Amino acid sequence: MCNLKFYFFIVCVILNFYHNGAARSGRREKMADIQQQSKERQEEPKQSYKVLVTHPEVPKEALDLLSQVTEVIVCESLPPNRTEILEKAKGVHALLWGSHEPLNEQVLQAAGPQLKAITTMSAGIDYVDVELLKSHKIPLGHTPKVLNAAVADLAMGLMLAAARRLHEGRQKIETSTWENFHINWMWGQDIRNATVGFYGFGNIGQTIAQRLQGFDIAGILYTTRHALAEDKEKQFNAKKVPFTELVEKSDIIFIAAPLTPETHGAFNSTAFQKMKPTAVLVNIARGPIVNQEDLYTALKTQEIFAAGLDVVDSEPLPADDPLLTLPNVVITPHIGSATKRTRTDMAIVAAHNILRGLAGEPMFSPAY
Repeated sequence: MCNLKFYFFIVCVILNFYHNGAARSGRREKMADIQQQSKERQEEPKQSYKVLVTHPEVPKEALDLLSQVTEVIVCESLPPNRTEILEKAKGVHALLWGSHEPLNEQVLQAAGPQLKAITTMSAGIDYVDVELLKSHKIPLGHTPKVLNAAVADLAMGLMLAAARRLHEGRQKIETSTWENFHINWMWGQDIRNATVGFYGFGNIGQTIAQRLQGFDIAGILYTTRHALAEDKEKQFNAKKVPFTELVEKSDIIFIAAPLTPETHGAFNSTAFQKMKPTAVLVNIARGPIVNQEDLYTALKTQEIFAAGLDVVDSEPLPADDPLLTLPNVVITPHIGSATKRTRTDMAIVAAHNILRGLAGEPMFSPAY
């Protein structure tokens, strides 16, 4: 009887989640409204399932959702301590992985064979041993889509800041070298009529492209494994091209691809040599997709015009890193999804992934 009640509760939560999502015009999934759960559902007996949340700052909305039908164990260390995570993982049935700690064989061994479901609270899963989880037939969830808007907004800011030399301009003020008597002083790059390239053109890339429509760009080139549907290409005035053509013809390039063995180090000295000297590079994906030493050289020698980076290799970036000495690079500390609304949405999607995984149902947002 308990199991029937548990499954009924999960179905109700999921139906509520989908119903609310439709009301948001598809821009992002509507989060389940826990406060409006009926008294009967709130009093459902907790099952024997234990869920480990590996970060103490996972938003309360997700913890409340999980705690209604499971026993929730939360790691307390900040920054997350791997020893604590492995110790508290013993005997749990699900993991809500709230950090970028490696999720590997060591974790599975610590948890034990009863582990039924895992979700990250991120879009990227490059720190997860995906093939290992597949071999153990453990479902894996992640939280893409709900962060598209926040990351795209930051990407636009980085593009404008790099193209229009905002960081360098601030330095001019701070060093009393404001020389506005020159007509050609602090000239930047136009977005208007620019050819914009995308290395990776999935959900985040297309959300950025939507925002670019108001800038009167010339068109979009993109490099991906598979071409978009014809109607999508028409919508964005986009054309799939080989990587070499992308770097040679683009005035602005957004890196929006996952980190894989194929993408690792794709932007290196060879790529920078092919790029226009007026080109602006924006990376909101993963730092190791760019060879950072080669990028420093390209910016220092003005082989390319500027860069805007929300991700670097490694993170946190040391305060004495050579990149920070350059006027033509804008760097933010991996804050693409860092808004209250977005992080809360990510946590709730992760919670739904766990609930569906424990119920033996397909996850709301599966990674495979």
